[in-house]
Amino acid sequence: ISAQDAHFSQFYANPLYLNPAFAGTNICPRISLSFRDQWPSIHNAYMTYSAAYDQHFDKLAGGIGVIFVGDRQANIINSYQASLMYAFKLKVSKKFNMRLALQATYMNISLDWNKLTFPDMIDPKYGFIWGTQEVQPGNLSKHIFDISAGFIGYTDWLHFGLAVSHLTQPPVGFQSVSRMPVKWTAHVGGYFDLKRKSKKDRSFGDISISPNIIYQHQRFADYFNYGFYLCFYPFTVGLNHRIDLRGETDALIFVCGVQYDFIKVGYSYDITLSKLQNITGGAHEVSLQFLLPCPAKQRVVRDLKCPGF
Repeated sequence: ISAQDAHFSQFYANPLYLNPAFAGTNICPRISLSFRDQWPSIHNAYMTYSAAYDQHFDKLAGGIGVIFVGDRQANIINSYQASLMYAFKLKVSKKFNMRLALQATYMNISLDWNKLTFPDMIDPKYGFIWGTQEVQPGNLSKHIFDISAGFIGYTDWLHFGLAVSHLTQPPVGFQSVSRMPVKWTAHVGGYFDLKRKSKKDRSFGDISISPNIIYQHQRFADYFNYGFYLCFYPFTVGLNHRIDLRGETDALIFVCGVQYDFIKVGYSYDITLSKLQNITGGAHEVSLQFLLPCPAKQRVVRDLKCPGF
């Protein structure tokens, strides 16, 4: 309950979850959907899904984003959160821009008592056949309000940012004073065109490469991700390596995606490299993005170039 947040391996296919300052960076309306099945070989381990919408608004001098995230842990602990964020766009120079963001979140965390098992339910011969004498405690549903913040800076070829989640450290324990630990996310990446036919629109065969680094810290968890994406438009492949900074390699992440007109579809698979590699079955993740056209009167604003997955 007081462990680290759920994570997604297609970081940039779910940008608002990575950093609220990404709200509006596509300029035109964007819908992002993600689903992650982590450790499928373990029955009902972890399933996480999200749906997000963001857009830049000239009158607000920034971007607005909303995101809904659901997380099922062993089908016993379930959490649902809805967030609203605003990212103010600051033009520092002709080639360098920043976005500063605040995010407000409402979250509900609940525990299904009826799906728990206890020692007094076990018959030595027949297994779990008895009812428990354990008494259900009081309220097993928590309602939480949370605040997060973030910023990004970007040029035509470089982007970097920092996000701080759970600034208020809200209480999450059902029968204790456990508080949600602050999560720090730092990321930096580049975007380099190796072959480009037109400066305005991408065409079939355009080639670009996007290296990236992401570091996340939450309580006792420290993860460092590094890798790259190679785009041969409209196809993208990526490879990331996630390391647990306590000294163990965690996973190798393979990503593939395709963009057709205004639709992006991505799939990734986490190959577990830790001591759990023969148990978990890795992790499957699917993403879907809809890049909608801009309003007719939308003025030209420099967008952020980064991987789509």
